[in-house]
Amino acid sequence: MTGTFAGALAARRIDPTGLVGHARGEVELEGKVLVLKRIQVTYTGLDVPEQDAAKVQRVLAVHADGCPVARSLQGAIDITTRLG
Repeated sequence: MTGTFAGALAARRIDPTGLVGHARGEVELEGKVLVLKRIQVTYTGLDVPEQDAAKVQRVLAVHADGCPVARSLQGAIDITTRLG
């Protein structure tokens, strides 16, 4: 997802240098099996000029739709993203 986010930023001429994605998974017990239910991705290290802040928020809101991994997991695992 981080690569998709970085690529979407670069396409909008926002420098993704320094971008790091931190993922945290949450599991639940189903019967006797631990099942991954939620993934929270927090992006850090992005130095964005104030005039690009709204553009970054728009990219953040939609980039998962273009990510092969996120699309593969869609419906099975809830994925959320945010800037940290």
